[in-house]
Amino acid sequence: MPFMIGRAPIRRTIKYLEAGRLVLKDKIKIVTVNYNTHGKEHNGTKEFVFWYLPQIQYKNRDVQITTLKNMTPTPFIRCFYDTGEQMLIDTFDRTKEDIYEHLINIVGKPKDVLAAESMVKEKEDNPANFGKGYDKHCICEIPGQVPCPGTCPLPKHWRGKYKYNKIVE
Repeated sequence: MPFMIGRAPIRRTIKYLEAGRLVLKDKIKIVTVNYNTHGKEHNGTKEFVFWYLPQIQYKNRDVQITTLKNMTPTPFIRCFYDTGEQMLIDTFDRTKEDIYEHLINIVGKPKDVLAAESMVKEKEDNPANFGKGYDKHCICEIPGQVPCPGTCPLPKHWRGKYKYNKIVE
């Protein structure tokens, strides 16, 4: 598999990308990560970009995320809101886990909001849901499905007792 070549190929698997816990708030539109490729103060931010940024990009498809390398003396993350405001997060001499947990607490959606959104998404987006409480009462109401035998009799060659027992009428 060619996608499993390179440094830490696990980062390219769907299971790894879906395991991310940071879903940014709806008001955040742009995130920039500034760090240098050298210096021990920047190691946490550099590893954060390597390990967690793909997950953040996967979970937040409508947010523009950019990395700016070797342009600043100290590492930081800047979040731009849709109102024009900015939030500056200092990542100087922090580990990648500390940065990730801090971002989850500050700019991430709370767990109860994520749970409510996933329930609404599951209920609305899945066309396979039918029955009491959904748009369709029975699967026969979905276009392309066989109608209910109670309202429209099935052809005899579709029914098992005629097909397998060779009953001829």
